[in-house]
Order: sequence, then structure tokens, then C-alpha cells
Amino acid sequence: MNLKPGDKAPAFSAPDQNGQTLTLNDFAGKKLVLYFYPKDDTPGCTAEACSLRDNYDALLKQGYAILGVSPDNEKKHQKFIAKYELPFALLADTDNKVATDYGVWVEKSMYGRKYMGIARTTFIIDEKGIISEVIEKVETAKHAAQILK
Repeated sequence: MNLKPGDKAPAFSAPDQNGQTLTLNDFAGKKLVLYFYPKDDTPGCTAEACSLRDNYDALLKQGYAILGVSPDNEKKHQKFIAKYELPFALLADTDNKVATDYGVWVEKSMYGRKYMGIARTTFIIDEKGIISEVIEKVETAKHAAQILK
């Protein structure tokens, strides 16, 4: 499934780093930056999270809430958040349901080996739950600038 601007964002329900279930409805009335990334505490994923952290106030001023999603569990998310002082929640999509619903759980290839993984993608969802933008070519270190442009 290839989601595009104008599509209704798929509903989701998954635990955050504290085990609290978050849903798309929790963000109704807000613009949501829903970003999918492969793995906590890896170079690209850290650069992306820190770009969002460093520009968090600017994103809030523009009315955005931020939510990261990866296959990592709550405990790994807690360590990642603590290590980099991330001010936003991370969903533990350990069964890849949210990633699958958003079409970003895909077959990848490295060194000739095929495996399933996250296609780093960000969805900007408006106050009514409609996708307003899809960022597929994420520049990890400049990701906030891609959103704030």
C-alpha cells in the first residue's frame, strides 16, 4: 500500500516507551509528524531523532506533535530517549503492524541478502487525520528542516 497526500492516515494503536498505548485519535486536532525509523541508537536514526529534538520548540510552535516508530521494544526506546534526551514518545511496533499499515515494512537488500525492514519514511498528518505530506527521502541530520520548510 502506497499512502500519499490526501489519503486518510491508517488508525494505529501501539505502546510507547512507558507501555502506555497511543493511538492516532490521541493526536486529533494536532498536526502529527509520524516518523518511521529502523533501529534505536544507530548513526542515521540517532541523527534523525536529534534533528527533531534540536528543533522541537520550532516544531511545537508550528503546531506539530512528534511520534517515532520502530520495531524496538519499550526498554530499548527508554534507553534511546534517556541517552539523547528526546522530548517525544517512541512507539514500540514490535509486531510491525503499524509499519505494515503505513506501507513501510518492506523487503530490503544488503550485500545480496534479502530481509524485511523499515523504509525510513515520515508522514505529516493534519488535524483531521489526513496525510498532508510523505517524506520518503529523509535527510537524517536535516530532517526537521525538511518538515519546517
